[in-house]
Amino acid sequence: MEANISSSLGLPSPSPTDFPTSLPNFNGLINHFTTLTLTQTPNPFASISNPTQPRSKPGPKPQTLLKNLSVFERAFIGAAGGGIAGAFTYACLHPLDTIKTKMQTKGASQIYKNALDAVSQTFSTNGILGFYRGFSAVVVGSTASSAVYFGTCEFGKSFLSKQENFPKILIPPTAGALGNVLSSAIMVPKELITQRMQAGAKGRSYEVLIKILQNDGVMGLYAGYSATLLRNLPAGVLSYSSFEYLKLAVMRETNKNHLEPIQSVICGALAGAISASITTPLDVVKTRLMTQARNEAVGKVAAVMYGGVSSTIREILKEEGWVGFTRGMGPRVLHSACFSALGYFAFETARIAILNEYVRRKGLEDVVVVSSS
Repeated sequence: MEANISSSLGLPSPSPTDFPTSLPNFNGLINHFTTLTLTQTPNPFASISNPTQPRSKPGPKPQTLLKNLSVFERAFIGAAGGGIAGAFTYACLHPLDTIKTKMQTKGASQIYKNALDAVSQTFSTNGILGFYRGFSAVVVGSTASSAVYFGTCEFGKSFLSKQENFPKILIPPTAGALGNVLSSAIMVPKELITQRMQAGAKGRSYEVLIKILQNDGVMGLYAGYSATLLRNLPAGVLSYSSFEYLKLAVMRETNKNHLEPIQSVICGALAGAISASITTPLDVVKTRLMTQARNEAVGKVAAVMYGGVSSTIREILKEEGWVGFTRGMGPRVLHSACFSALGYFAFETARIAILNEYVRRKGLEDVVVVSSS
């Protein structure tokens, strides 16, 4: 009888030795039944639950997909996050950058008493729009340059981390240097047009661009390129490395694999302030080279032409002494701290959001592939 019932249910026929002749208590019965079902038929009804649909294999976990992302995938995600962060940050802080530029241009000491005076004169002359001169060039240029910068940094960081013989402590500064060298090719023309307009050049962004091309050709767009690299390399290395080191310290302390928003803001602000305070003299030299206008002077500004970085340094020392290299430090440190706080916060937020969505979509695609194979 037992054999007939088992056969009709698809269960194996019991042998006389499967059941003990006597079970001392209820617990012994339960234990014996559990042992029997687990060892002989893990799921005897699995074949009749859905006989027409094959079972699919589980897809890879998100952690596995994240670790398996290629260097180029990480670079693409970093570039996308960087472009969003660049446009957002430059748009928020353009007024501060305008005042910083006015303070650092040639003859500014004769026009403005201090940063507050520069704010007052800018507002009284041009109103609120005076703080947003060159804004269109900033949005376009900053999106492209930030995408190149962060994409290159993420590429360098991912690539170098796979090199066993490369010192781990040198990965952030090396990645930051690579990012600055490539992004400066886009950043210099953008800053040149923006700072010409901030210093008082007439017309819209495209009109200033055409005038530069007419007077100096394509190479005129790269006036101050060497000074920009001279400033951006140390500044980029200091800022990016400081943020990465602070980020690593915070993540070790919190045992998390990412920063909270407030942590990104604080780490970014500290990194920006450190970088700006050290590299302000280089920024002064770069600004003097960029704001000079060939065959014209905007009021008292940029009345003398500079021949290069060395001659600019000599001219500043001759006219203003060592104090001239610290002009605009206050607005620049404030601008850089705010810029880095917003920038790294926006970048980390955008990068994590894009990364999670990319991993989620890739995981779903892999599940479909596994299920259909």
